[in-house]
Amino acid sequence: MHEWQNLSHVRWDCKYHIVIIPKYRRKVFYGRLRRQVGVILRELCRQRGIELVEGHAMPDHIHLCLSIPPKYSVAHSIGFLKGKSAVRIHRELLQERRMTGLHFWAAGYCVSTVGLDEARIRQYIREREELERRQGEFDFD
Repeated sequence: MHEWQNLSHVRWDCKYHIVIIPKYRRKVFYGRLRRQVGVILRELCRQRGIELVEGHAMPDHIHLCLSIPPKYSVAHSIGFLKGKSAVRIHRELLQERRMTGLHFWAAGYCVSTVGLDEARIRQYIREREELERRQGEFDFD
């Protein structure tokens, strides 16, 4: 069964597959950094009301499956996650205290929507059209 989420005036299911990479695609995700970057991203998602459905760190990139509320754009959400996590990674994990120039992530990201199965949607649309046509036949004014 598909689970929809609710805000005050909207029902939604907006999931995205996102891939982010460190600057110069360096192979940095191993050991302590690999474990802690997940904790940092999970906490930042919770702060913003974003659900981290799934996440996996490879040596040179991170895959995330995020459920982002429709009140936030994908670009805004990823910008928040990358910006805040870069600062925390530098301060907490790399022990750097600089206040400016805290670059960790490469510019940009890869995003793909994770929606309902297209075949199911097309079937639903066809069935709704047929159902509405049948209901129209029995509609008495």
